[in-house]
Amino acid sequence: MPTEVILPKVDMDMATGQISRWFAEEGARVKKGDVLFEIETDKAAMEIDAPASGVLRDVSGKEGVDIAVGAAVAWIYADDEAYGADVAATKQDEAPISPPVGEMSAKPTEGGAAPPTSHSVTPPSALPSLPPLGISPTRGGIGQSPSAGRATPLARRLAREAGLALASISGTGPHGRVVKADVDAAIAGGGAQAAPAAKAPAGAPAPAVKAMSDEQVLKLFEQGSYDLVPHDNMRKTIARRLVEAKTTIPHFYLTLDCELDALLALRTQINAAAPVKKTDKGDAPAYKLSVNDMVIKAMAMALKAVPDANASWTESAMVKHKHADVGVAVSIPGGLITPIIRHADEKTLSTISNEMKDLASRARSRKLKPEEYQGGTTAVSNLGMFGIKDFAAVINPPHATILAVGVGEERAVVKNGEIRIATVMSVTLSTDHRAVDGALGAELLVAFKRLIENPMGMLV
Repeated sequence: MPTEVILPKVDMDMATGQISRWFAEEGARVKKGDVLFEIETDKAAMEIDAPASGVLRDVSGKEGVDIAVGAAVAWIYADDEAYGADVAATKQDEAPISPPVGEMSAKPTEGGAAPPTSHSVTPPSALPSLPPLGISPTRGGIGQSPSAGRATPLARRLAREAGLALASISGTGPHGRVVKADVDAAIAGGGAQAAPAAKAPAGAPAPAVKAMSDEQVLKLFEQGSYDLVPHDNMRKTIARRLVEAKTTIPHFYLTLDCELDALLALRTQINAAAPVKKTDKGDAPAYKLSVNDMVIKAMAMALKAVPDANASWTESAMVKHKHADVGVAVSIPGGLITPIIRHADEKTLSTISNEMKDLASRARSRKLKPEEYQGGTTAVSNLGMFGIKDFAAVINPPHATILAVGVGEERAVVKNGEIRIATVMSVTLSTDHRAVDGALGAELLVAFKRLIENPMGMLV
């Protein structure tokens, strides 16, 4: 059998992806491990390797088109395998059920395991879902009817789109498997039952009011007075995650002001003492700290000082993190991404600075690896460079906190009954109130303020 090439899952939240570029054409000979195509997710671009050696056939994954995770985008035929119209016509419908998405190949090696690649990722969310348990007179006694569990991916999709229950469709494929022809016959003859509508459990809240439809929005504006720019995958994912975050996380906000004069003076001294290194563009300082680098360090150290706030909420338990991994919001064309400084509390300011510059550069070119922007225990969003005084940021799950940083500006402050000028920065901490209560959030923010206003503590 030819080897199926699927669109892999390279991001926990990925449902669809786009092939931005094929490196091999229809009929080309490829070797296992060769770069086959580049996939564009909502956050990054990754090169996907060929899962087997042979001839590339039936390239169905088009560039620039949304493709479902796990869908076949091509097939690789061994040199001694037959290929023809009959084989191609039946292959899509009679192919084995796709493996867990995230594996690069649907075909096992001779030893029985899927061939490993440098990009193989199989997060828990990518594992195949199990059918609901229930006593049934069918074979095995527990579970669904054979046809309900035996259907090609194409047949499943067609039945779902038609609102038909697979269990009521007789399969004519191998071992009673439901294939496309069976679904087509059921649709044409009306011989299948409609899939039952899901019922809300007793006591469940009423469904939320739906947003205005596209048609309702466009009717409010005169035709010809606007242009429509279709959403790309990144914008769709950002929108979905923001809605999920604001509707499922009870946000709680805390704001205070931090004086920056001592921090700015220390930053100037550290940068002035930076050693010189040789680069392709000539001599340059080995590092150049920004205020944001020091904010990252202070936030990480504050989480270590208040460990109960270094947590994530799950329905069954509180996840208490042992390290402070700080995500930093980076604006990129069409959206934003949050690369993560791992173990930021343990790193020097110069290390954080250089690492952040590298991550931000690769984020803007969409070359980050999934492990560089997934996870983390908190995040920092800084809009001070735009002159924004203060704002409240939306929490990015699984984080329980995010710090919104405003501009550092000269303000009149009162000390010991006297008015003087100080450089002040307003910060707002958004917390997931399920994991971080008001008092705990206040303790965390006070610890952060103490480090910002006494920055020598970050050098110890």
